[in-house]
Amino acid sequence: MSVAPPATRTVPFHVPHTAERQDAYLRRVLDSGDLDGDGPFTARAGELLSEMTGARHVLLTPSCTHALEIAALLLDLAPGDEVVMPSFTFAPTASAFALRGAVPVFVDCRPDTLTLDESALEAAITERTRAVVAVHYAGVAGDLGAIRRVADAHGVPVVEDNAHGLGASYRGSPLGGVGALATLSFHATKNVHCGKGGALLVNDDALVDRATIIRDRGTNRHQYFRGQVDKYRWVELGSSYILPEPLAALLAAQLEEFDAVQARRHAVWDTYHRALPEWAADQGVALPTVPEDNAHSAHLYHLVLPSAADRAALLRHLADRGVQATFHFQPLHTSPAGVRHGRAAPGGCPVTERVADRLVRLPLHTALSDAQAEQVVDALRSFRTGAVRAADREDPR
Repeated sequence: MSVAPPATRTVPFHVPHTAERQDAYLRRVLDSGDLDGDGPFTARAGELLSEMTGARHVLLTPSCTHALEIAALLLDLAPGDEVVMPSFTFAPTASAFALRGAVPVFVDCRPDTLTLDESALEAAITERTRAVVAVHYAGVAGDLGAIRRVADAHGVPVVEDNAHGLGASYRGSPLGGVGALATLSFHATKNVHCGKGGALLVNDDALVDRATIIRDRGTNRHQYFRGQVDKYRWVELGSSYILPEPLAALLAAQLEEFDAVQARRHAVWDTYHRALPEWAADQGVALPTVPEDNAHSAHLYHLVLPSAADRAALLRHLADRGVQATFHFQPLHTSPAGVRHGRAAPGGCPVTERVADRLVRLPLHTALSDAQAEQVVDALRSFRTGAVRAADREDPR
């Protein structure tokens, strides 16, 4: 039985990034009195995001959830239509489409990248399928080429849930610019943030006018301000999906520091990835996998333990040593709402069920010092999984 060392300073799981110019930008907006949205900081943030992702059109929203809801409205979903997506994702990925009456069809994740298993996609598609959602877990793309080939063969669009993946790429193409639509999150836990916020990236020119209308409460007010109509009216289903300008100012300040943010996060990610392979191999722990032709976003660093009991033991072990760590998504196909509104694809989601019970996320943020990263590493290296502990008891040498 390992004994915890004397209490050390706590390593927080997450600390939101603070941008140098954010206070000045917020003051500028407040002094202007123009707080509604779609002002100069919205334009600035949109330009930066377009450069980063290659997206043709960027629409800022109050959250990634709202961006997904706009995507669902753009797809003209009807009750009984189906949207294929991984079970290993956050609830809004499914609820945005279920709100339109569509049925989420949950596919298993790959055991390496924890992204949608492209080999199970064909069996999940039916004549009712209207879209495929690719979730870039931990800012790592799955096999988007294979996913696109299957989707294209069935004439359905790919929607990228890129809440984790700003700054990542697939075979040289930035994530967010691959699907017909993509969504981003700027929640406080993300690499860059505005407290809560998001964006819809529209890569299909035929959808941008409707997306603009849906985002502005279903009215053509945007066209009115551009002089295209003499009055604005309600023309589509929509809602109040515009990000307030003070939050756009905070986001613009964060995006202007994106390269520095990413450099620090990658440094922490790399510290873990260099220090842990030998320990992980000895303990039967899986580390993150990034395919050679992909670039990841350093959004999170995760471990997959051999068993649920090992995960619980590791979380206690880390807490005793001043390290805050946590688990992540629970399977949507077995959740109460998932059972009620969706269904699992043929073959079920056994990898998702196994991973969800065994995954641990480590601290990763720009405020994490080198010393704190080493504290995390030292705490991990002093942990042994159950099978190793049992072997030691049988052979104490």
